Amino acid sequence: MIGGLGDRLSALVDKIKGAPVIDERLVKEVVRDVQRALLEADVDVKLVMDLSKRIERRALEEEPPAGVPKRDYLLRIVYEELVDLLGGEETEGLDVDPSRDVNVIMLVGLYGMGKTTTAAKLARYLQRKGYKVGLVCADPYRPAADEQLRQLAEEIGAPVHTEDTDDAVKMAERGVEELKDECDVIIIDTAGRDRLSEDLIEELKEIAERVEPHEVLLVLDATVGQKAGDHAEAFHEAVPLTGVILTKLDTAAKGGGALSAVARTGAPIKFVGTGERLDDLEEFNPKSFVARLLGIGDIDELLRRTEEMMEEEEKEEDVLEGEFTLKDLYEQLEALSKMGPVDKLLQFVPGMGAGRRARELSRITEERLKKYKVIMDSMTEKELENPEIINKSRIRRIAIGSGTSEKDVVELLNHYRMMKEVLEDIQSGRIPRIGGELGRVIRNVLRG
Repeated sequence: MIGGLGDRLSALVDKIKGAPVIDERLVKEVVRDVQRALLEADVDVKLVMDLSKRIERRALEEEPPAGVPKRDYLLRIVYEELVDLLGGEETEGLDVDPSRDVNVIMLVGLYGMGKTTTAAKLARYLQRKGYKVGLVCADPYRPAADEQLRQLAEEIGAPVHTEDTDDAVKMAERGVEELKDECDVIIIDTAGRDRLSEDLIEELKEIAERVEPHEVLLVLDATVGQKAGDHAEAFHEAVPLTGVILTKLDTAAKGGGALSAVARTGAPIKFVGTGERLDDLEEFNPKSFVARLLGIGDIDELLRRTEEMMEEEEKEEDVLEGEFTLKDLYEQLEALSKMGPVDKLLQFVPGMGAGRRARELSRITEERLKKYKVIMDSMTEKELENPEIINKSRIRRIAIGSGTSEKDVVELLNHYRMMKEVLEDIQSGRIPRIGGELGRVIRNVLRG
């Protein structure tokens, strides 16, 4: 699905970029190409037609901001409408909190959807984040279910609980009890059925009552296409879901139907399986997913450029007055590194010229940026949004998960505090706001 739909949509992008003029004829061609690509990916006809009308109306009626080429604005419209189709810009991360004694994740789903393999993939994903993860088999019905999970657990080096009993509830409960002292996260691989029967519903409800999971994730095979929405709604009525994992998205011709159908139910798609290897599980983010489908590597730059034109003053105030996070830090450091010698640039900023901040920031290299990115990939959403909570134990976990040293993590946090000081100084007036072209450059850097 990713390859087929991606090929068609990236060809559409090439058509827009190569068009000598962006007129009504081209817009209608683009709309037809989008329709054909989505219908071939099994997206619901009504959804496709509604999306097509919105793209055509916006492309023909909306005027691009001053300074933004029409082709860039048309690409932005197509991008935004596809993101909305797949769930919108807001994404929900996994509810795993390192401050808890243990985090419990319960996987549910019918037979043949890939729950057991997904349990191991999710464990591997969390291991890379620095967590100690345990696996529990709560499927007494499927032949060799326990052996399959045990083999996968051995492959990733995770502790596993299995036992010889026909009581799925006891298997789940005793598994959590056995592993809770040695694991940060416990993943329960529950039993499925050929259909969502009454006995399966009761079993899942009882397991949830006993183990009190922080996440209940439905595992769905993307090859079921538009039926994925019906599956998600039925399971959500049976046991409140916190999210969905779509498997086999790399090979599913109906993957577009599954993605759009699930997104329409309101159940957040948290992960997608993109291959057979245990590392082939990735967080689902509609924005980055659509950018990859379109083949626009610089989509962030395109969006940033048009956004700056549309909301220049408003965006400046939001960043200078708002909370500064580690996510903001990386974008700003990356921007600084691309502008040449940082120390020379900062000499023009009153209050910073030859000071400690300028000297420290001038030491930032591409190699360090890559290391910082790896470190931040090992952090939780809470840590990225609120770095002040990162204590010694979290630093140790982050260092292990990223394959770096605790000193590297501390260095990153020090750069974060330094940049935060800069913004606070600008806000308080200790560093004055600068006008003109240089001021615009500095503001762009400070807000990433």
